[in-house]
Amino acid sequence: MVRELTVDLGTRSYPIYIGEGLLANIAAYFEKHGISKASPLLVVTDDHVAKHHLKPVLSRLAEGGYTAVSYTVAAGEKSKSLAVLEDVVGACLQAGLDRKSTVVALGGGVVGDLAGFVAASYMRGIRFVQIPTTILAHDSSVGGKVAVNHPLAKNIIGAFHQPEMVLYDTSTLLTLPDRDVRAGLSEMIKHGLIWDAEFTAWCEANAEKLIGLNPEALQYGLYKGCAVKAAVVSKDERENDLRAILNLGHTIGHALEAVAGYNELQHGEAISIGMVGAAMLSVRMGNPEEIFTVTERIFKKFGLPTRIPAHFDTEAIMRAMMHDKKFSEGRMVYIIPTAIGKVEINKNVSAEWVREIVDRLKRED
Repeated sequence: MVRELTVDLGTRSYPIYIGEGLLANIAAYFEKHGISKASPLLVVTDDHVAKHHLKPVLSRLAEGGYTAVSYTVAAGEKSKSLAVLEDVVGACLQAGLDRKSTVVALGGGVVGDLAGFVAASYMRGIRFVQIPTTILAHDSSVGGKVAVNHPLAKNIIGAFHQPEMVLYDTSTLLTLPDRDVRAGLSEMIKHGLIWDAEFTAWCEANAEKLIGLNPEALQYGLYKGCAVKAAVVSKDERENDLRAILNLGHTIGHALEAVAGYNELQHGEAISIGMVGAAMLSVRMGNPEEIFTVTERIFKKFGLPTRIPAHFDTEAIMRAMMHDKKFSEGRMVYIIPTAIGKVEINKNVSAEWVREIVDRLKRED
């Protein structure tokens, strides 16, 4: 079964396809959406994904009449850099990509963000397709946010550049390590926490099935998560207001990633800590204690971290938050849960309160 969603952006609307074995028909999907066969394609992937999925993708594209070359980067957040961006643009030039060419992102969030930013900037913007191969990427592959990191701040150099489609073959997820599975499910839980209390409860009840990659549960969970993301992006493409709710847990989470040098914590792990912190902050602001207890319980059930490692320096975390795009005019813009399945955008959060939460996250077991 193939589930289909639409990100509704008028003339720039695009579909999300979710199903098992979709890559076997990749050329047909490309042809359906007008991807040119006259111009070369560049498939960007990483060295982990390449071992499992690159050869069959290139083979299927060739069988369908496409000329595709590939560029493989090192797996991990450190590949989201200006230096690697320059290397990939060089590969575009060497492969002869033109204004009608398409960049294909075959991988997780790092590859999608990097390849998407290449597509956004090469010749001032060419087409690209997202082919996520991780659970985490069900969030990052939808919505057109593309970027690379600066050593001081994550995703600070980027653009909004929507894909032509998202082709989500769930069979690619079977090669993921357990840690990557759990970290990816963090974003799925986030979509419930910001939008849908019933889906949050479903995630908790189906934790074992999701961790075990049960096909039916996984496809349903990904569909629901992508549906929340698509609904939010359709209403606010460029994060002028509503779309900011998707950043639940990301203020602390991005800071933790930066302090860790983008290698100790996976993104999903960092934001699980951040979401627990946001729930703590919510209670500190007078909201029901249940917000914290339920949030913490769910992440523990999924085997995700709920506390900041003790060796992380509080001052370094606070400095990293000051570089975050959600810091404005001396106050912190923070996504605060007001109930399970509901959040608010608070543009006047005291930095001292956030420091309290950071210290508590380090101190409590």
